[in-house]
Amino acid sequence: MGETRETRKNRRGLARGRSAAVAAALCLASTAAVLLPASSSASAGERGRTVAEEGVTARISRTEYGIPHISARDFRGLGYGYGYAFAQDNACELADQIMTLRGERSRFLGPDGEGEGHNLALDTYYRGQRRAGTVRRLLDRGAPVGPTAELRGMVQGYAAGYNRYVRETGVDRLPDPRCKGKPWVRPITAHDLWSLVYDLNSATGAATLATEIGSANPPAAAAPHRAAPGRLAPAPRAASALAALSGRAGPASPDFGSNGWALGRDATRSGNAMVLANPHLPWVGGNFRFYQVQLTIPGTLDVSGASLYGAPLVLIGHNGNVAWTHTASNAQHSSTYALKLVPGDPTSYVVDGRTERMERRTVPVAVRGANGEPTTVNRTLYHSRFGAVLAEGWTATTAYAVRDANVDNLRSMNTWLAMSKAENLSQLRAAQDTYQGIPWTYTLAADTGGRTYFTDSSAVPHLTDAQLKRCLLPGGRDVPDALDGSTAACAWGSDPDALVPGIFGPSRQPRLSRTDYVANSNNGPMYTNPAAPLTGLPGMYDGGVRLGQRAQLGLRMIAERAAGTDGLGAPGFTAPTLRASMLGNRVLSAETGRDDLVGLCRAKPVLKASDGKDVDVRQACATLARWDARADTGSRGAALWNTFFDHVVGAGPPETWRRVPFDPARPLTTPRGINGDDVRVQRALADAVQAFAAEGLPVDVELGAVQKWAGIPLSGCEGNKGCFNVLEAGPDSGTGTPPSGAFGTSFLMSVELTPKGPRARTLLTYGQSSNPASPHYTDQTRLYSRKQWVTERFTAAEIAGDPALKVTTLRD
Repeated sequence: MGETRETRKNRRGLARGRSAAVAAALCLASTAAVLLPASSSASAGERGRTVAEEGVTARISRTEYGIPHISARDFRGLGYGYGYAFAQDNACELADQIMTLRGERSRFLGPDGEGEGHNLALDTYYRGQRRAGTVRRLLDRGAPVGPTAELRGMVQGYAAGYNRYVRETGVDRLPDPRCKGKPWVRPITAHDLWSLVYDLNSATGAATLATEIGSANPPAAAAPHRAAPGRLAPAPRAASALAALSGRAGPASPDFGSNGWALGRDATRSGNAMVLANPHLPWVGGNFRFYQVQLTIPGTLDVSGASLYGAPLVLIGHNGNVAWTHTASNAQHSSTYALKLVPGDPTSYVVDGRTERMERRTVPVAVRGANGEPTTVNRTLYHSRFGAVLAEGWTATTAYAVRDANVDNLRSMNTWLAMSKAENLSQLRAAQDTYQGIPWTYTLAADTGGRTYFTDSSAVPHLTDAQLKRCLLPGGRDVPDALDGSTAACAWGSDPDALVPGIFGPSRQPRLSRTDYVANSNNGPMYTNPAAPLTGLPGMYDGGVRLGQRAQLGLRMIAERAAGTDGLGAPGFTAPTLRASMLGNRVLSAETGRDDLVGLCRAKPVLKASDGKDVDVRQACATLARWDARADTGSRGAALWNTFFDHVVGAGPPETWRRVPFDPARPLTTPRGINGDDVRVQRALADAVQAFAAEGLPVDVELGAVQKWAGIPLSGCEGNKGCFNVLEAGPDSGTGTPPSGAFGTSFLMSVELTPKGPRARTLLTYGQSSNPASPHYTDQTRLYSRKQWVTERFTAAEIAGDPALKVTTLRD
């Protein structure tokens, strides 16, 4: 999710983790639909330990902070309980997502949106997908390309459980005011949920460009932004989509990031493997928020962790024997092609000297009128052999099309279910090789044998290095890098071991197994472990030699812990030192450059700002000198450093402001430092001081005073500053309608795989519910602000021992 996914088949581990009595109690049979409230859910036994009645489909045991533990006898029942529990916390978010996926935002909210623009373009894209039957065709296929029978049942159950909660509660009585009484809150179907999975898989490809695809028109038709008779013109775009098309001729990934570590027996003091999960995703909007859950079918499945909203499985987590996390892959997962258009006909293009016409697909979209009643308008989508055509950049001579490597990926859930059952890393690898469904992330994993594993098993377009060299058309200021669409020689190839055409097979993917560690912070695969660089990879995977500041800091933290030089005690990781490392809030750019900047401002206490004014920086200089180079909530100097750094980076290339420039021979330690002689550095500090004065803020303001969620102080900073704990927020984040956003650390998991079972601590930084009125909207945010974690309850005894336990038993 960031980065996210996995496997397990754990019968022996289940016996270790759950008593035989509880396993027998969960042999459930289905009868009439009855909901037993929490007060009457236990038929016998100790407080919190329940014995299922005949006919029970699922049991939801909620422990502290509202974390649900779902138990059932089969996959349909498991999905039923999960859908019901999720709806209790986030019915509005899922209803909103389904409205989008059905292409109905214009129908209910109008073409320009309420809190979200470009509804008409979005609806055109998603209605087009439905009419094309993309998801239906994939559902009609058997596994491994189509979903397994277990997953089909689970998704059907999830939809039924969600619908039951909404039906019994009543739309007019929903607790979240954002959707209470809204006509767009309606029953959902299994097909809706599979559409959500499909959209998630496409999050670094076509879905990123949904409005560009949905508003594409040939140049003559696209010019006016007014409705023609019987049609609506596309809404104007707020920003250039072509600016997002970069790298190896594909769309840049959305705002994803993550840190992930898998520590083996040689890196820990106990000899037990450990995993740190730290995905960075938006805090607002249901598409990429996490929800924490445990899913149990006795003898078949027992997995705990987090999933994205609406996904029916744990995507980052652990079972009794294996733990895993994901980080966003540095590889491209789609390709942008430049089409050479036929003169005088902007809907035809040339391939190898032959003319091909774009395919036109008419899409009817319901749009709410001024009187509130919907009317139908016909829209047109344009497709080429290289994928959907985009609105931006479509001229009389050139158009751009995007081809998504996940265009036929509904198999991701097969992969994650198999990973959730894995008893060791060999089975986890087999799960990924069999289903090849991880859409856009790296995987880092460990098992009870003390081994670790890294791979990029994501769907990556099969473009050889020779093709990249021959076919890549360099872009410019207003033109993206793109592949040459005028020749079929630039089309994707395939591998014999690839499950579907057009992608690299498992034998070509980066992989590394170690007993010390594997780590990633969204850098390329090469320095997963600097002791064993991954080289010789296809260019589509190779992220290059240079590491970002956050990746450098992560590797430095691991090395310092191995040497015991980080101030956290004797060498080697323990569970407490792993968590302390995670929330230590170190800032690498400050560790290597703060003293340089202090030296500058002491030598030059008055600096000239960009507007030509002289600025006294003495107080700022004293603040930075006293600062501990951490991004804690109480840090005085962190906010000033962040603002300074933004100004100096914003000056653009060249990086003459670095004291030590990047050296390919020293990628772990360069670039670093601040060159105080650079005039841009001097201006940046003066501009930062001016910015604080303009806001009425003292230069020594605490970081937590300007970085909050619903009024709660937050630690962390942006990754480009070398913050490992990434957090971007303003003073009003988490408030307002819709709430002001934040980004960064979302779900935290620190797990040790001991001989007696997994020992985990977790933290969902924004809580289980997106409803501002819920007690679980900020309860874990307060923990995060205090650097506190939640002790996971994995076994039946641990769950039963929670004083806050609430149990709901469902019958279908």
